[in-house]
Amino acid sequence: MKAPFKLLIIDDSEEILTALTNFFTQKKYDVIAAANGLDGLKHIESKDAYFDLIITDLVLPNISGVAIISIVKKKFPDTPIIAITGWGEHPESLAKEAHADIVLEKPFKLPELEQLVKKLLSSR
Repeated sequence: MKAPFKLLIIDDSEEILTALTNFFTQKKYDVIAAANGLDGLKHIESKDAYFDLIITDLVLPNISGVAIISIVKKKFPDTPIIAITGWGEHPESLAKEAHADIVLEKPFKLPELEQLVKKLLSSR
């Protein structure tokens, strides 16, 4: 059996972070959760870090999701990233500029997010 895909989920909303973590854990993904950009970056830069996919909010305390996307795409250009945002047009263009693979506006449905995750993981 293939090992589960490893996801990093970064969101400063405890409600969203818990919902996404529980949903993907139930779907048999290996999930690491971070409540702010700095914690997310620590996971990304830890010595043995490897993530199959990253989901990050764009507006985060400490380090923005846009900065996270830029850093990840420089260090690990093949790691797919889904940016999630509730802030409309402007952050969305920043996320695309930082090379997020997909930008998803809140609110979204969990099955919709899961389909995007599967699509990105299957194209690797």
